[in-house]
Amino acid sequence: MDDAVEFPRRDLLAHRERTTPEAIGLIDAKTGEKWTYREYSRRVDRLALTLSALGGRVGVVLDTRPAAATVFFAAMRTGTTLVPLSVRETVPELTGKVDRTGLEAVICDRETEGLALEVADTVYSVDEPDDGRVDALAREEGSDRPVDPVALESGDTQLVMFTSGTAGEPKAVPLTVGNLVASATASAFRLGVDPDDRWLCCLPTYHMGGLAPIVRSALYGTTVVVQRAFDPEDTPRVLTAYGVTGVSLVPTMCTRLLEAGWSPDDALRFVLLGGAPASEELLEACREASVPVCPTYGMTEAASQIATATPEEAVSSPGTVGSPLVGTEVTIVEERKELGAGETGEIVVSGPTVTPGYLDEGVSERAFGDFGLHTGDVGYRDEAGRLWVTGRLSDRIVTGGENVDPGEVTAVLCSHPDLEAAAVVGLPDPEWGERVGALVVPEGDRPALEDVLGYCVERLAGFKRPKTVGFAGELPRTASGTVDREAVRERLDLEGVDGTDR
Repeated sequence: MDDAVEFPRRDLLAHRERTTPEAIGLIDAKTGEKWTYREYSRRVDRLALTLSALGGRVGVVLDTRPAAATVFFAAMRTGTTLVPLSVRETVPELTGKVDRTGLEAVICDRETEGLALEVADTVYSVDEPDDGRVDALAREEGSDRPVDPVALESGDTQLVMFTSGTAGEPKAVPLTVGNLVASATASAFRLGVDPDDRWLCCLPTYHMGGLAPIVRSALYGTTVVVQRAFDPEDTPRVLTAYGVTGVSLVPTMCTRLLEAGWSPDDALRFVLLGGAPASEELLEACREASVPVCPTYGMTEAASQIATATPEEAVSSPGTVGSPLVGTEVTIVEERKELGAGETGEIVVSGPTVTPGYLDEGVSERAFGDFGLHTGDVGYRDEAGRLWVTGRLSDRIVTGGENVDPGEVTAVLCSHPDLEAAAVVGLPDPEWGERVGALVVPEGDRPALEDVLGYCVERLAGFKRPKTVGFAGELPRTASGTVDREAVRERLDLEGVDGTDR
């Protein structure tokens, strides 16, 4: 992070306590309990003494709850590097991550105590421990003076977070204090900040999307409302009851809210929609329900957002993720050359939010180049500078030596008046290596296969046209809302109909 960019030299919560001690910093949506920034900071102190004796890296196996926020700031207060771990992974998966990061201890709660004991020798709980091998993380309330925050530097590693692993083994991503502050600052320029803002956190806090609102709210001096689990029936109640002005969701969550009949209150300023592409159908449904949706493109390696569209852009240019955030450089590259507006290539990012490098130096050497971090995502920027993400580099289809971008073929299919959605994948082909396959969802009555293929003839070069087509009621998707490409291939293998020759 550029030294010219100022940031607090103590942990963000300690700085906020000195600035606005009586402002409400944290609300537990389950109990309704509220803490001022002074009270919030005292809760952090109760955890910080234990953490200060540990040092190094400490893992945390907690689901979304207020304790996840206090543990984070206790780590920041003591100069401890926190390693969030998924509560939904298996013991072998977590053991591998514990070993890779060399943890001094693991922090858990009552629900994850058994899991923590399976993967670590030293375990602390934010709750009263059930097992004698586990110690309580917090000291007794009022037993000691506040903990003096350590001096922070921009380059201090605050987090090591793991990527989702959708493109291979999860990567360990160090994020610095400077990365987190730069991300929060850039997000504020795009989304705006109101003194009365309340950001609902209902995403898992072992992902950046769940942790970011906690970090940002403390920097801004606004309130974070923590809901322990998203629920399409209860989340609307929480949004209304606490006057929430902003919320981070993945597309499947937003879809489920709309299907449950949700209509947002006037207080809601933005819905930051990330984690997976938002379909045009979802964006249209948001428009009809007056949901102020902000489609965003981000990644763990950039401490969350890279580019974010405004609600107005989501309506006028559906499919774009907007322009890059302030300070973030996005370059479209093909074979080490920068491409111009409208040209599709790999998305490369650089700037103060981007990790200084992966924990594995070998991974870093392969991922970083002249223009910055190679994301593995494919897209383009239009003449206005807006970013469009069309797919993954690993999803590209190579047929007879020709490269096919699945996103381009998908866009053509989705423009067919009788098709609602489509997913395009490569299928093994004995002659061409791969052939283009498409699973399509009809808008109403199923169109004739010949009609779909003929539509593509007029709009796509021969090698880009689908050779195998399948029809489905809906596209198979992962939990985060992305198209499950392996499931698409399986459906096409079973039900796909071969169409034209090459």
